[in-house]
Amino acid sequence: MDAPASADAFSPIDAFSHVDTWVFDLDNTLYPPGIDLWRQIDERMKSYIANFLGLTLEEAFALQKSYYRQYGTSLRGLMIEHGMDPAAFLAHVHSIDLASLDPAPALGEALAGLPGRKLIYTNGSRHHARQVLDKLGITAHFADVHDIVAAEFHPKPQEPAYRRFLDAFAVEPTRAAMFEDLSRNLEVPAMLGMKTVLVVPHAAAPAAPTREAWENEGFDATHVDFVTDDLAFFLAGLKR
Repeated sequence: MDAPASADAFSPIDAFSHVDTWVFDLDNTLYPPGIDLWRQIDERMKSYIANFLGLTLEEAFALQKSYYRQYGTSLRGLMIEHGMDPAAFLAHVHSIDLASLDPAPALGEALAGLPGRKLIYTNGSRHHARQVLDKLGITAHFADVHDIVAAEFHPKPQEPAYRRFLDAFAVEPTRAAMFEDLSRNLEVPAMLGMKTVLVVPHAAAPAAPTREAWENEGFDATHVDFVTDDLAFFLAGLKR
C-alpha cells in the first residue's frame, strides 16, 4: 500500500491501467469530511430517531451510532429493529444546507481524464447525491448513481449489496476501482478483485466533528491498495 498521495507523491499509472469502471462513494469522499454536510445529516438523524422512538437526543444518538456500526447504516438497523419507513427518514435527513460546499473544478477536470465509466455508489439517496454532484459541478462526469433504494436497503459493507451493484451495472470487478472514505467499505471490493483507494482527511484540515475513532481505522489494512488525502490530485496522476 502506498502512502497518502499529495503534491509530492502520486499513484503509479500502471496500477490502474486495466480499469474501465471507476466507482466513487459520495459523502466525505468527493468532498472533504471537514465540510459541514455530514454534521447536518448526523444531527437530523438524531432528531428524527428521538422523535420516532420517544427518546432523548443522547439516547437517540447512541442508538444511531450503534446501528450504524452493526448494520452498515443507521437506517438499516431502524428498519429491522423498529419497522421505520425509509422514504420518510431519507427525505428528512438529507434536507440540508449545501452552502458550505463549493464547486470543485480540479476534481471535475481529473474525472474527465479517466477513461471509461464513472459511477456513484452511496448508502445515501439518489436525490442527495444529485444535489451534491450538482453543487460540486461534476454531475456530467457520472453515468449513474446507485443509491440505498436501488440496493433494496442493503448497505455497504455487506457483500450482497456490492454484488447487487455489480450486477446492476454489469461491472467486471477485476476491471474496476473503488474510492471510499471508510476502510471497512473496501474490504469486500478488494476480495472481489477491485482496485481500492481510501480517501482520508488532509492532515491540516479540520476533523469531522461527528466521525468516530473506529471510522478512521484501517488505512494500513491489506485490502486497501492506495491511500490519498487529495482525490483530485490522485486522479489527475492517473490520466493516460
